[in-house]
Amino acid sequence: MQVLHDAPLAPLTTFRLGGPATRLITATTDAEVIAAVREADDAGTPLLVIGGGSNLVIGDKGFAGTALRVATRGFELDGGRLELAAGEVWTDAVARTVEARLAGVECLAGIPGSAGATPIQNVGAYGQEVSSTITEVIAYDRKTRETVTLTNAECAFSYRHSRFKTDPERHVVLRVRFELEDAGGLSAPLRYAETARALGVEPGDRVPLGEARETVLKLRSGKGMVLDPEDHDTWSAGSFFTNPILTDEEFAAFHARVEERLGDGTAPPAYPAGDGHTKTSAAWLIDRSGFTKGYGSGPARISGKHTLALTNRGGATTEDLLALAREVVDGVRDAFGITLVNEPVTVGVQL
Repeated sequence: MQVLHDAPLAPLTTFRLGGPATRLITATTDAEVIAAVREADDAGTPLLVIGGGSNLVIGDKGFAGTALRVATRGFELDGGRLELAAGEVWTDAVARTVEARLAGVECLAGIPGSAGATPIQNVGAYGQEVSSTITEVIAYDRKTRETVTLTNAECAFSYRHSRFKTDPERHVVLRVRFELEDAGGLSAPLRYAETARALGVEPGDRVPLGEARETVLKLRSGKGMVLDPEDHDTWSAGSFFTNPILTDEEFAAFHARVEERLGDGTAPPAYPAGDGHTKTSAAWLIDRSGFTKGYGSGPARISGKHTLALTNRGGATTEDLLALAREVVDGVRDAFGITLVNEPVTVGVQL
């Protein structure tokens, strides 16, 4: 294990924001991860687990405790069964599954971060979620002080959520197991209209795996959602807000606000989200509230490519970012009566 004191955390995040940690440990094996967690727990030291840093907003004062960077490696494939170490780079792992001609995560290409973070957030994009292919998650249980294997059902997955987010202090993910499909080199059925249109097919169709992955990467790049150190539109956490899920009553009130503000007959985006619930678009809400691409005049601004991404233009502080986020939340609430919820995890700060 590598141990550093008063260590900068900003370079470990895709926002490139945040102050130092009292101590930073980099663990390269599961045993090192467990040892570091146990040491912190035994000493009563606050613990921050960092993977790819793509979903973190760390305060300018940093973290008064132990930051544990999980840098484990492991890609094991047996037929369609895949096991990834938590520290594996997710987008690289996706590329390898496509090379192996296995379907199920190809539309999750280009998503920054580590494999261990995917079940926590139930990472999803372009019609796929990891919950549809994850079979088990191996984690260290800080309560029982044991390594446990959790089934898909025990992970309690829902939209951008899981039991790991419900009780974030309990489990540290060590490995993730997936069951992928051999469809003869074809993708899983495409479930996202934009992807199907870009490929010139219909939703539900299959296409060659490589074409699906490349198309998603192009779509993401066009929205600033593929990391590029030279492009400040990618100095972000991707989508900063989750898409609101409303009850039928809430959606009816929202629809009325939309027509009042934008004119009769204006229909907001609406997607089925289970019995009595409808999901709408956070990006649409932000844009229609007056926060267009590139909004802002300071070092933290809305992406010039996608209204759902807040970005560090270089030289920003975390407080600059949060000020912009609060302005967006307040503006959307005033315009449409909906309170947006941040997707990234906040450390030492809150909206």
